[in-house]
Amino acid sequence: MTATIADDNVAAARRVSVPRAYRFELVKLVSQWRIRLLVLACWIAPALFVAAVSRQSTLPSDTLFGRWMHATGWAGALVTLGFAGTWALPLLTSVVAGDVFSSEDRLGTWRHLLVAVRSPRRIFAAKALASLTVILLLVAGLAASSTAGGIVAVGDQPLAGLDGHLLTPADAAGKVLLAWVCVLAPTLALAAIGLLGSVTLGRSPMGLLLPALVALTMQLAQMMPLPVAVRVALPSYAFIAWNGLFTSPAQLGPLLIGIGVSLLWAVTATVLAYVLFLRRDFTNLTYDGSGRRAVIAAGLPLAGLVAVTVAVLAAATGATGSGIEQDKVQRSAATAFAHLYRLQTRQLNRPAVTEAQLKATATCDKGSVKVAAEGPGNDWRCVISWHLPGIEAAGTAIYQLDVTPDGRFMADGDGPKEVNGYFLVRTPTGDAPNPLWQFDGNVDLLATAPKG
Repeated sequence: MTATIADDNVAAARRVSVPRAYRFELVKLVSQWRIRLLVLACWIAPALFVAAVSRQSTLPSDTLFGRWMHATGWAGALVTLGFAGTWALPLLTSVVAGDVFSSEDRLGTWRHLLVAVRSPRRIFAAKALASLTVILLLVAGLAASSTAGGIVAVGDQPLAGLDGHLLTPADAAGKVLLAWVCVLAPTLALAAIGLLGSVTLGRSPMGLLLPALVALTMQLAQMMPLPVAVRVALPSYAFIAWNGLFTSPAQLGPLLIGIGVSLLWAVTATVLAYVLFLRRDFTNLTYDGSGRRAVIAAGLPLAGLVAVTVAVLAAATGATGSGIEQDKVQRSAATAFAHLYRLQTRQLNRPAVTEAQLKATATCDKGSVKVAAEGPGNDWRCVISWHLPGIEAAGTAIYQLDVTPDGRFMADGDGPKEVNGYFLVRTPTGDAPNPLWQFDGNVDLLATAPKG
């Protein structure tokens, strides 16, 4: 009898393993009604949205790849990705990671959890892994659902990249998948910020809102004309830099830097949350977080990380100013025009022509010759010239460009109407607007434009 009691005491004192604690925390998460609702929404709503928009006569042409939603099913997944990076993913990480620790404070269950697991380190690991699992499930749902909705509604057709070149369905599928994988890095950074807020702010609702507020602040920073070194030093830039995958050659520099910065933020914020969690006094049942502690122990290290990252990137890349320069805009506009001119030629059943034969060039200015042709703005004007085989005179077309601070631009045709005016052309998927009427492009902010 004594031996049996001793064995029971030893078993009770034995710590619960991380896998067991992880399963327990995962069950706790998925048993919450709001988590189940989010999972269903992420796996169903994007498909319905993409299918419905793809069938409408009016498309979200102001959204990247929105103008191609009638032409290919792959565009819908990219439109959803742009929306997710701006709104959905910050909110999802807030609901999941931002509440994983503070929920125990609200319910007053820390003592029971510590008695059961008997290790704050294992509790932290289990909660972090469980929240990460749910977030990955939500992201996978957004990607799979939006892709399925587009393919079913429109079909597996080629996709026009941001420089006008056509991607085969297989290439488009690979790049769409890679783009969704790339945004996992900034999502992890926001999730780590959520863990940090949940640990430092306790039951305060600010812990739940912290990832969304941080993401909103960074998005506002990306909309401002900041130096390119500051822009790429923020994790939010990785939500934008996937655009570079859809040019030829791919603009991988900003994307890789954005992923690296995001992972650095994820590790830093997670370590800070871990250290603060281990130092917490769980005997204080009225613990409600500390704003001062959050600023000193969490905010200052992350602000210091931004400063160091900006200095390192500025020195390593030599990037100065906005990164939007006249030579870069001219080269990007001319390349996109040449690719789309070939597409228009095929659609109109005209004799085939190559980019080398066209020799397209662009001359761009910003407002007037008295204004420096650099930086973002909607006052860019480009005159594109090209040559056709056997024709001595060069063709010209005028475009008005709206260049955003992140390097994306939208070119709007301004004559001649026979080239870049609005008219419908017949395609294998039905009538579509003239591809040279309006098109999107992307300027590599870190590239060094050749002079002369």
